[in-house]
Amino acid sequence: MALRPIDLAREHGLSTQAVRNYEEAGILPPADRSPHGYRQYGERHAAALRAFLALLPGHGHRAAAAILSAVNGGEPDVALRLIDESHALLAEDRRTLDAVRTALEHLPSPQPAVAGAEFTGIGPVARRLGLRPATLRAWERAGLVTPSRDARTGYRTYTSDQVRELLIAEQLRRGGHGLARTAEILHRLRTVGHPEAVRPTLAAWQERLTARGRALLSSAAALHSYLDHSEGAQS
Repeated sequence: MALRPIDLAREHGLSTQAVRNYEEAGILPPADRSPHGYRQYGERHAAALRAFLALLPGHGHRAAAAILSAVNGGEPDVALRLIDESHALLAEDRRTLDAVRTALEHLPSPQPAVAGAEFTGIGPVARRLGLRPATLRAWERAGLVTPSRDARTGYRTYTSDQVRELLIAEQLRRGGHGLARTAEILHRLRTVGHPEAVRPTLAAWQERLTARGRALLSSAAALHSYLDHSEGAQS
């Protein structure tokens, strides 16, 4: 049965222009044309649209579009590799969450006497953290923490928040995370504020990861159905 663009659009609350855009982007296979030049879709196109919309929550627009384009281009192995990459990204995000939890669990409690204080000189900071000055310089070059400079002496100055970030970095490094990964995690922490403010966000972070995982799982059925349609059409 031939379907018009409006028929596909109505099922999902889309506009007909969105359906046309999806076809032009390769998300839908090329439509057939009526004798008068109008687009005509079939069940294969409907299955493709359902698969794309199912993939969106877990994979995001770019990856979902690339997956469908690969299937429509006769490259199912490329599509499967893209799916693997989305699962790998989710697994990496889970490891990041675990690393943040571990770092915060082993983070010493803040000292009220130094709240808001600045620590001048890399030597005193290194001694306080039990690290070598050379280690702090290497971490600075890697972008973990960028201290200010005292205008008079030129010495590095670290805020109390930066000292705590260095403590987190030390825990992450002990956990086997490289400098680049540690810098990324610290950046993630800074986006939500002081390390202590991160703790209430961990449950929400976990919920988002769980939702992504479930979305990836549920989208597999829709994509599998479309692969069956696609392979049937090409056989």
